[in-house]
Amino acid sequence: MKRYSQHIILNLVTAFAVTLFFSCGNNAEDIQKFNQRSEGPSAEGEGVLLKYTDSGKVVATLKTPLIIEYGLADFPYEEFPKGVEVTFIDDNKKENYITADYAIRYKRSGLIDLRKNVVLITSDSTRLDASQLFWSQKDEWVFTDKPYTIDFPDDSYNKGDLFDSSQDFKNFISLENQSRLYVEDNATEAPKDSIN
Repeated sequence: MKRYSQHIILNLVTAFAVTLFFSCGNNAEDIQKFNQRSEGPSAEGEGVLLKYTDSGKVVATLKTPLIIEYGLADFPYEEFPKGVEVTFIDDNKKENYITADYAIRYKRSGLIDLRKNVVLITSDSTRLDASQLFWSQKDEWVFTDKPYTIDFPDDSYNKGDLFDSSQDFKNFISLENQSRLYVEDNATEAPKDSIN
């Protein structure tokens, strides 16, 4: 009887092992996901200098003391907890700069959330100061619902509590603001009609 019991137990263990083996299948991707942490950072880097290229040309450089990547999160993002400095180079080789004490870049949407002492300086010397600024890379659009100040090269300015704008500030919508703008007068005298 003892031998019969050992034979049944051995068969059960074998059947269980075979079932377990075949139920896992050969799906290496599922096994890899199981072994990876979905919470917490997937990578970190210190003293990082990244160069972004397009068709062999450098279009932007990013410098940060610390980058933390959460690539395995449901909504992957990169965090820059010690600040970021970015230089953008346009097709005419003009440079635009942006700095912030903290930033997050959401990979799927291309939205960048810049916070604390945000300063943007365009190639024509337009300067934006804000406590928070959102930048949509895909839409080439910047916006905020926090207090901001924009100083233009001609000594005009705009300050208020929120704005939406194209990243070159050519299409600009703001609410609850104070401004001083200079408008160029290109009016010509209307022709004088002679009345007889």
